[in-house]
Amino acid sequence: MPLLRLPEPYDFALSTERYLSFGPDLANLWQDGALHRVVGNREVRIEPAPRGVRVEPLDAETRPVVRKYLGLEFELERFYDWARKDPVLRPLTRRLAGFRPPLAPDPFETLVTSITAQQVSLHAAFAIRNRLIQHFGRRVGAAYAFPNAKRLRRVSHDELVALGFSNRKAEYVLGLADEPVDLEELAGLPDEEVKARLVAVRGLGEWTADWFLARHLARPRAWPAGDLALRKAVLAFYPDAGDLREFGACFDPFQNLTAHYLLTGFRVRAGRT
Repeated sequence: MPLLRLPEPYDFALSTERYLSFGPDLANLWQDGALHRVVGNREVRIEPAPRGVRVEPLDAETRPVVRKYLGLEFELERFYDWARKDPVLRPLTRRLAGFRPPLAPDPFETLVTSITAQQVSLHAAFAIRNRLIQHFGRRVGAAYAFPNAKRLRRVSHDELVALGFSNRKAEYVLGLADEPVDLEELAGLPDEEVKARLVAVRGLGEWTADWFLARHLARPRAWPAGDLALRKAVLAFYPDAGDLREFGACFDPFQNLTAHYLLTGFRVRAGRT
């Protein structure tokens, strides 16, 4: 299998643990020590290797998707240098050395996934997401391609409710599938403009927009201050944090990586992996 070199340190298991922490994910499937995801019309297998990962197939179509998927947009070396000044992040980055947060390569999938996670546990959200993928996605090998907007435009409200979506969330997903906003275009816009365009769409609030910036666009200053799990993690490490959005300024310009490290550090410390 071809080798895709990654900046060291890189810990494959730690970087992809979120795909196991809340139950299996049919679109990001762990199987036989490797991660499987559909790119285009092919199943891509990604497995750990010295100095990077082995990817099959690795070519002009799959390489950019895998690079984004594995979080190559994050500047870990600069973050680690900066984190040495913080008494919490200094030991945390050492303990989680090589953790490179994965990114969601597809903007539509990112937003639908966020809708499923609104006001429910991540275990429940993953279960609903998997039912959506299994019913309306396309199986390629072991993994499934997440259903795109065109596919979901042919789905009825009642079909989504039968999968566990609330009436309102079903409306949000179908509305997003019909939404004329060019999601690919958002990558070229500044953070505040991205958020303004997203929150103008019914069912997408600030929490969803913040996570879109964080987990799809890898924006360095993305800080999902409205996320309850992040609040718990921040308060566990910084008991006197106070207002979470204001406190995020302490981590400028690395709010996004800080959020990922605090969330993962809290989950690992709590024995939830």
